[in-house]
Amino acid sequence: MLSFEDARNLVLAHTPTLGTERIALFDAGGRVLAEDIHALWDLPPWDNSAMDGYAVRAVDCAPGRALPVSAYLPAGATPGATLAPGAAIKIMTGAPLPAGADTIVPFEELREGENEIWLRSAPKPGAHVRCRGEDLARGALAIAAGTLLRPAEIGLLATFGKVLIPVFRRARVAILATGDELVEPGEPLAHGRIINSNAAALAAALREIGAEPLLLGIARDNEESHRRLITEGLRADALITSAGISTGDRDLVRETLLELGATEIFWKIDIKPGRPTAFFRAGATPVFCLPGNPVATLITFEELAKPALLKMMGLHRVIAPFIKGTLLEEVRKKPGRGQFLRVALEIRAGRILVRTSGDQNTGILRTLVGASGLVYLPADAAHLPVGSEVDVHVLGQLRESPPEAP
Repeated sequence: MLSFEDARNLVLAHTPTLGTERIALFDAGGRVLAEDIHALWDLPPWDNSAMDGYAVRAVDCAPGRALPVSAYLPAGATPGATLAPGAAIKIMTGAPLPAGADTIVPFEELREGENEIWLRSAPKPGAHVRCRGEDLARGALAIAAGTLLRPAEIGLLATFGKVLIPVFRRARVAILATGDELVEPGEPLAHGRIINSNAAALAAALREIGAEPLLLGIARDNEESHRRLITEGLRADALITSAGISTGDRDLVRETLLELGATEIFWKIDIKPGRPTAFFRAGATPVFCLPGNPVATLITFEELAKPALLKMMGLHRVIAPFIKGTLLEEVRKKPGRGQFLRVALEIRAGRILVRTSGDQNTGILRTLVGASGLVYLPADAAHLPVGSEVDVHVLGQLRESPPEAP
């Protein structure tokens, strides 16, 4: 049976990248840049002051020597002022460095008179001067295509006056739950029925990565319902189905996709949870067929579908890195199949400490709710004693734990 690693490689290899569009700068946060952006001019565009103080020539600055103040340069002043030898110019942060000056002396390092200053110590030549182009030279690569646009990147784009930003499109991802036993949240819950929680969870997961979820509803356990809703889902950029992909009499997803001409890339993975996972291509549309169990649904989305969808939306680094953690409790599993273990993480003294977040039965959702990470146990792992080093995929943000009480 296909390993998890091979399955993920196949998913990424068969996932296309979406087209691009230009959107307003203020809407571009969280999107992926579609074109390289080069510096339109030197940044900063001229030598300028990094502090409020006085522009001087370092050679004139003997401690205790009085320097007459000849001018004042606020932020926004036009470059072109000139400093005469033996004088000083009062200057504010960001103002252009006057010609002849090579050093800024902050207010804290001098004494001011009515029209002159006295230095307490000799400044270091070049102190507190931001040099032209020291951040980026004109023509240099500022932001590479494939970069996620965070606040820092948005600020840099604004610095160069960018108004319309080329980005990859958001993926429109259809979500289809399957099964006669399902009812939607808010509907009466009769005996033997369960609520369609997977669609809501998947929609939240898609929004979290910047994709647009399209809820198709529930495909009932008959061919007509499956064919109609899957056909609708294949019009989206990608389709995710939940349940109906195993070998039961009412598992119709695989059969329907094949009838509609989709190509099966794989069916079933040697992983727990998530063995009955399949991946298809219908033309350019990837189809992620995830298990119906809520825990398996979210874990297979996180580890297989999410990287592919991030690739679709132009991101270059799509696989969350595994980091090393130390087990605080013994772990046992049957050898022969890889497993994702739901774990709680804490950082103490720079070490990542790992313990299970509870019952690892696939039907226990609260264990995933309480998890801050997933530990991948390879197929040949059977017994990991306390203190073992394990590979951890962090879910969300991980922060240093407060010190333990003495």
